[in-house]
Amino acid sequence: MKILFIGDVVGKRGCEALQMELPSLKRELSADIVIVNGENSAEGNGITAHSAGMIFEAGADVITTGNHCFRQKGIEEELERNERIIRPANYDDEVYGKGVCELDCGAYSVCVINLLGTTYLQPLENPFRCADKLLEKNSSRIVIVDFHAEATSEKRAMGYYLAGRATAVLGTHTHVTTADEQIIDGTGYITDVGMTGPKESILGVDKDIIIERFLTYYPKRHVFAGGDIELNGVLLDIDHKSGKCTGIERVRRIVSV
Repeated sequence: MKILFIGDVVGKRGCEALQMELPSLKRELSADIVIVNGENSAEGNGITAHSAGMIFEAGADVITTGNHCFRQKGIEEELERNERIIRPANYDDEVYGKGVCELDCGAYSVCVINLLGTTYLQPLENPFRCADKLLEKNSSRIVIVDFHAEATSEKRAMGYYLAGRATAVLGTHTHVTTADEQIIDGTGYITDVGMTGPKESILGVDKDIIIERFLTYYPKRHVFAGGDIELNGVLLDIDHKSGKCTGIERVRRIVSV
């Protein structure tokens, strides 16, 4: 089987580009399941019921999030209502939503786990210990982990820690695609999948705003950039009987919106 994982969708234009490109991309790559990180899909950042709806309409089966998942008002109710939108599992159990989604694919199931790194981010439960607990409860052979983290060292460590136990460990959050896709003991790994957002930007934001911040250190409101959208992801080839990843390749498309 094949799973397509799409990196952080940025803003309304990122959602529109996904709607334009994903249906044909899914056919071209013969993807059985599509997982999309949508934590920046709302205008500003975060995710809303509307932006999530746009991502699902594009063809996503599951939406993962990250450190911005609770930025928008009203998302708590949507997380409770829709089990296919997940937030990091290492938030406290009393927090709205779930950190795991299990897809029933008939002859097999696919477990999607969302985790948030703690290096330079929020002081949540240790994501490594959280992963251990979730894997102990898991009954699916196929386990896809979206590890939303800042530090490349923490992501690499998680890849090796879950090697042989998860089907794939895919890094998100930094919006810049890394060139280290590999298979470690049957586990597909990449440090960062990249983003689905404006190509001529700095992490999706208008480049002049960010350059000025570095020049003056004065805070400025972030505005998403215009221009073409780059869609970044990875395609996983998986042996559904063993749950092992047999192939991982980067996917990149340029979309004019």
